[in-house]
Amino acid sequence: MAKGFRFDLLAKSGYVARGVVFLLVAGLALFSGVAGGRPETKSALSTLLAQPFGRVWVGLIGIGLLGFVAWRLSQSLADSDGHGTGTKAIAIRTVLFGSAVVYLGLAGYALAHAFFSGGGSQGSGEKGLAQWIMSQPFGAYLAVAVGLGFIIGGVVTAAKGITRKFERYLRLADASGVVTTVCVYGLVARGVVFVITGIFFAYAGFRVDPQQAGSMADALEWVRQLPFGSILYIAVAAGLAAFGVYNLVEARYRVVRGPSLADIKDSIPTAGH
Repeated sequence: MAKGFRFDLLAKSGYVARGVVFLLVAGLALFSGVAGGRPETKSALSTLLAQPFGRVWVGLIGIGLLGFVAWRLSQSLADSDGHGTGTKAIAIRTVLFGSAVVYLGLAGYALAHAFFSGGGSQGSGEKGLAQWIMSQPFGAYLAVAVGLGFIIGGVVTAAKGITRKFERYLRLADASGVVTTVCVYGLVARGVVFVITGIFFAYAGFRVDPQQAGSMADALEWVRQLPFGSILYIAVAAGLAAFGVYNLVEARYRVVRGPSLADIKDSIPTAGH
């Protein structure tokens, strides 16, 4: 990296942007009866657009999300977190790369709506992704595989919170305080939503029907239909707010190591490994 370039600021601006998005999503979920919007990322950005200086805020979020994409690429391609090149490490880095792709799409959506009058549909990104995948050769099988990826990602996210492995990358003075508890709660809630979304996605592939793929809003609505669903719904929605707070904590305390050409070269497995 060029001397003087603050890659950590780029990465941390991304965490701030993602944190704000999830706080908006949680707000839509908790007050959906009043706000009328669906609790998913694109709806949250569209709701923000309707506020004073909405395009400015959404544009700033889009720029921040591009920083998050750069950080995810650094984690996945340059192995900035030092996972290594073993089987488990490659799986983790693949998930991080997938995250980069997802947030690149969300950043594009935000910037298009901030700087242009249109820029895309407000519909579920998951349904659009499912439709595209199923149009490819062996698309139904790919959709099931993506669904399983969501499920595995959800389990890993929840486990990251329960085992508190996220703390190894944070400079927190009080490792047993309220902040840590909120982070654990947020990661578990996000993991639960990931798992439910993955089940919907895999089912869509099994039925060869992209409309069966579910978004975050569909996952929350499914939770609402369970016994004691209203209580569970509020708990998960509040957990998404906690996940937003977790991202703000990451923005403040995350250890960020910028990539270099040597990192990228050393992190790529060779034929001898």
